[in-house]
Amino acid sequence: MAVLKPFKAHRPKPEFIQEIACVPYDVINTEEAKVLAEGKPLSFLHVIRPEIDVDPSISIYDNEVYQTGKRNLDRMLASEKMLQEDSDSLYIYQLIMNGRTQTGIFGCVSVEDYDNEVILKHELTRPDKEDDRTKHILTQEAHAEPVMMTFRDTKGIADFIQSYTSGNDPIYSFTASDDVTHTIWRVSDTSDLVSKFDGISKLYIADGHHRCKSASRVAEEIKKENASHTGTEEYNYFPAVLFPMDDMEIMAYNRVVYNIPDTFLDELGKVGQLTETNNPVPENKGDVCIYVNGTWYTMTLPTHSETDPVSVMDVSRISAYILEPLLNIVDLRRDSNIHFVGGIRGTEELERLVDSGKAQLAISVYPIDIQELIDVSDAGMLMPPKVTWFEPKLRSGLLIHTF
Repeated sequence: MAVLKPFKAHRPKPEFIQEIACVPYDVINTEEAKVLAEGKPLSFLHVIRPEIDVDPSISIYDNEVYQTGKRNLDRMLASEKMLQEDSDSLYIYQLIMNGRTQTGIFGCVSVEDYDNEVILKHELTRPDKEDDRTKHILTQEAHAEPVMMTFRDTKGIADFIQSYTSGNDPIYSFTASDDVTHTIWRVSDTSDLVSKFDGISKLYIADGHHRCKSASRVAEEIKKENASHTGTEEYNYFPAVLFPMDDMEIMAYNRVVYNIPDTFLDELGKVGQLTETNNPVPENKGDVCIYVNGTWYTMTLPTHSETDPVSVMDVSRISAYILEPLLNIVDLRRDSNIHFVGGIRGTEELERLVDSGKAQLAISVYPIDIQELIDVSDAGMLMPPKVTWFEPKLRSGLLIHTF
């Protein structure tokens, strides 16, 4: 059963929350982080993207980068703009984007649960990204950012959330630059929520696979050096926001290809019937929209002979019938001829990339639903790369877990 652990969060004083809170580290690159943090000395980007504060000639994986992140975090935690709770707490975190509300529980989950597959994954992690986040966590002695998870709500947790948020004042409520409203309530009496999660059999990683794996690696490394390890130390837990499945929305993760052969459209026509369309978004699961030479086409993907939860996914069928046989794109993680575009950028970004000549083909994909993610996770299988794009994104710098 799932462990939910309250913790003594470090957090900004309410009057500084908008100056400190920032986007997660993995939705931006270094240059974008520099732009976002310019003129904002309190931005949490100085902690999670500390390479913006060192000489650009230094590798982002240099030890000086990690030490800079530690100094930035230590300085922030010691400043008068931050506080630390005087007792272990849990939190309710609500996000509102385009009128849609998503509300979950912010607390710590167990590394042991991750290692023992109470917390289930659905995608592979990359060793280089694991190494990077592991060094960040070890150096800073903190889990600076939460993981996004989901669960089957069989214990009335959504009812608890509704009751608590309607009867208590939040500690934060602000609207970020992307027009997403973030509201957080503190739950000081945590026993009811802890008990409810003790009856939840599985947690599912939605966003943050590398942070989960890195938390596990960190705990293992510290354990080896701690002769009096008991399993109850703070390094055995890491922060997560846990959302009931009914609250989750997954956007498409679209594909663009830089180079295609002159015969591509003719060969694609042999895979399925192509029909010109003015709608660049597939209307049904199993359909795909293709953008080539300034024209959108729609087609229905062939039915896959295999019926396991991964093979039947649209993205798997796109690979099986289009990317592999027609474009020789087999390894989606390493092939430089393919690029992935999160659904939040819209199909306009696909058109821009093709019309500008940067790419020759765009594929607009029907998004998976949360049940597909659960089916893959429960089967112990892994999805292809770049399948799930969750919105809205959690903000970083709101509640920090130190050990």
